[in-house]
Amino acid sequence: MLDLVQEIYATIRRNKLRTILTGFSVSWGIFMLIVLLGAGNGLIHAFENRSKRMKMNSMKIYPGVTSMPYKGMQEGRVISLFDGDRKATEEFFSDRIVAAGATANKSVVLAYGKENLSISMDGVFPNYPELEAVDLKEGRFINHRDMEECRKVMVIHEKTARTLFSQTQPLGKYVNCQGVLFQIVGVYTDQNRFSPSVLVPFATLQRVYAKGDSINTITLTTKGLTDISKNEVFEKEYRQMLGGIKNFDASDEGALWIWNRFTSYLQQETANQLLNVAIWVIGIFTLLSGIVGVSNIMLITVRERTHEFGIRKALGAKPASILWLIISESVAITTFFGYIGMVAGILATEYMNYVAGSHTVNAGAFSVTVFENPTVDVGIAVQATLTLVVAGTLAGLFPARKAVKIRPIEALRAD
Repeated sequence: MLDLVQEIYATIRRNKLRTILTGFSVSWGIFMLIVLLGAGNGLIHAFENRSKRMKMNSMKIYPGVTSMPYKGMQEGRVISLFDGDRKATEEFFSDRIVAAGATANKSVVLAYGKENLSISMDGVFPNYPELEAVDLKEGRFINHRDMEECRKVMVIHEKTARTLFSQTQPLGKYVNCQGVLFQIVGVYTDQNRFSPSVLVPFATLQRVYAKGDSINTITLTTKGLTDISKNEVFEKEYRQMLGGIKNFDASDEGALWIWNRFTSYLQQETANQLLNVAIWVIGIFTLLSGIVGVSNIMLITVRERTHEFGIRKALGAKPASILWLIISESVAITTFFGYIGMVAGILATEYMNYVAGSHTVNAGAFSVTVFENPTVDVGIAVQATLTLVVAGTLAGLFPARKAVKIRPIEALRAD
């Protein structure tokens, strides 16, 4: 065994530049595969963590504008939603809806001391946390008594709290909302929320700002809709139900926009799977370049050492010993440089995780985590490296078989 190691070392030493260039292609292949997997995992992990905080069995209903005529009425009619539509939703689909809520909003300016903030105010129901992925950080949320008594209470986002109450705690404080005082009773957080708003009782918003019965969205959580086909049937039936109330064609998707989080989630899952497959395909083709390099260097080695192999066979060396020599050299190069590439790739993903391991896009009102924990499981990295070693072994097998088939007399005549 020691003789074999010494012989492989001597051969590699005689061809240092060629071996280094071939080894670099092997290292680069495994390095790029691990880095690509890490980057892909960063995107996938961010999506999965965002999804954990969302109610996947939920839908949001938005009013739109009709795009086709209906019963003598022309297209272009604006569809409005009212609280009666929410109640009709609960009654008509009681077997497939867990809870239904509604929001009405208004743009307001909040003032506390010398601080002012222009923001959207959402009137919500007490079941809002059951419908939206919000976490209460401090205080309490809006309750049924707030609704019944139309209390002027408010739950604000943590970013709003930092803006208005940078020097004090917000709970219990009163903010001036264009001449109306609201008491802060809670602070909520949602790192992936678009346009954080202040939340007040739905009934309070209706009464104080004369919103009447109008609402902006209907939010509902469903039950029993476990696949895309069932969700599509539900959406079709919902359009038919609301179309009968609002007088628009059920096939007119412009009249009513439905955001189904479950189907959106499945579509994103499919996109993640395609991304993962694409990364593996690119990585494998990158690995192939290294494997081809190993095969080429073995072919050159066999050609250069043809005379040597002929002498070995003439002296009684068995074909298996020559075969083992060539394959061992191929495995040694692949294993050594593959290990270097694996370690470099793991270090690169760890650095990527340190620099941008929880990257959040934050543009004031907009905040969303788009890149998180871009690391690769060590087991996967080892498996990829072992796969490369096996492939390197096969790459050295064909040149080795060629060396074994050379007849001693022909090998001794070779230059």
